[in-house]
Amino acid sequence: MGFLIRLVTSAVALWVATLVVPGVDVGGRSGTGTVLTLLAVALIFGVVNAVLKPVIQVVGCVFYLLTLGLFALVVNALLFLLTDWIARHLDLPFRVEGFWPAFWGALVVAVVTWLISIAVRDR
Repeated sequence: MGFLIRLVTSAVALWVATLVVPGVDVGGRSGTGTVLTLLAVALIFGVVNAVLKPVIQVVGCVFYLLTLGLFALVVNALLFLLTDWIARHLDLPFRVEGFWPAFWGALVVAVVTWLISIAVRDR
């Protein structure tokens, strides 16, 4: 059940990012298609973060220390771009148009996910 809550939370956060950040877009032929696309992209984003982020944190720990953690924002943007690349190869209508939309999109996703996780406690 916790997995589904996190998946839906990420999908909602991605939806908010598509509304707020120019250059982050999701398409769909219908409302159901858009929801399924958001769920699929949320799943991809979750897998990318679960697999690559810990490796990047270990390898780049010096950069995290030198930048007082600000390097994490760049890493999140690059992981967001990787999610876009995977979605394109899976023919999902999700697009991120460059580094800065990815940067702001990843930031919005992180903040919205955090806010929702405060409101909905995962047990």
